[in-house]
Amino acid sequence: MKKKYIVRLTEAERSTLESLIHKGKEAAYKRLHAEILLKADIGECGANWKDKQISEAFGISQRTVERVRERLVQQGLEAALNRAKAKRVKSRRLDGEKEAHLIALTCSEPPEGYSRWTLRLLGQTMVELGHVDNVSPETIRQTLKKTN
Repeated sequence: MKKKYIVRLTEAERSTLESLIHKGKEAAYKRLHAEILLKADIGECGANWKDKQISEAFGISQRTVERVRERLVQQGLEAALNRAKAKRVKSRRLDGEKEAHLIALTCSEPPEGYSRWTLRLLGQTMVELGHVDNVSPETIRQTLKKTN
């Protein structure tokens, strides 16, 4: 299969990557990505290794090599060296006002028949009071832990 993203490093990029590798102060994943790019380079000074050779040499999957090459071509050297940003953005279930209601509820007396508040009971009560549509006990736990 023909490579879609071909790595051709300039002399400046090559020297940057080599100094990053030899410095020893960078994160392991960043050094690994630099090694991948140097081995995948098809320029005059490049090693021109195949993806399979790179993956076997460094003990990684071929897909990792492909992703690093792709990020270099599409987004540049810095993006290729660093980890990809998470694409999924989670919205907070409890904002400041809802957190305040939760804390007030936690500080109040538990309902009749209960000796103390449980995470599930707090979640059910928040839903019953109409503060949220639904909420997990884990969200309640994390919110209360954050406020201590």
